[in-house]
Amino acid sequence: MKQLDIDIVSDVICPWCFIGSRRLEQALEGVAVGLTFRPFLLDPSIPKEGADLRDRLRAKYGVDPDKMFGNVEAAARNSGIPLDFSKVRRTPSTIAAHTLLRHAIDKGTQPALARALFEGYFLEGRDLGDADVLAAIAGAHGFEADEAIRLVRDEQELATTLAEAREAAASGVRGVPFFVFGGRLAVSGAQSADVLRGAIAKAIAEAPAPG
Repeated sequence: MKQLDIDIVSDVICPWCFIGSRRLEQALEGVAVGLTFRPFLLDPSIPKEGADLRDRLRAKYGVDPDKMFGNVEAAARNSGIPLDFSKVRRTPSTIAAHTLLRHAIDKGTQPALARALFEGYFLEGRDLGDADVLAAIAGAHGFEADEAIRLVRDEQELATTLAEAREAAASGVRGVPFFVFGGRLAVSGAQSADVLRGAIAKAIAEAPAPG
């Protein structure tokens, strides 16, 4: 049987993407798949230098941001993620992080790098808009430091990543995470592991027979 390919459209500063990817990991126990993270910009207006998370949320929603975090933290804990928003202070531009993720595909380290970026941001409060921070994280996933720095500062590379993210939005993806199983079956949102298991089984059952 052909390996099932799964695409996850997500952003590494999206807490529900972190939760959704962890639930997918739980759903995939014992199942061999090809997993690829595709770029999405949760907030395309974030400046290159990033912004203060709480100032940005307060301006957008008009409420105390800290009161918004409880439900997300609880959902994360239920999925085995010790999410603590008190450690998360910045909203970085993630175009550079997505650029590294794109290049990690050929290195065979992309899912592990995605997890490290999620953990770096949500569990350690690291600034994913900082080139040195990104290089340090990528160093454990097949990148030399100078290679990572070059990629995240290369305007052409960043433009390619931005174009891919815009393509996802133009294709109709409005919220993330957005899962595509076998190029045919789409599931939107951080669904439970049981729902994702069902989607995996359905995609495998409906996969075309090898020619």
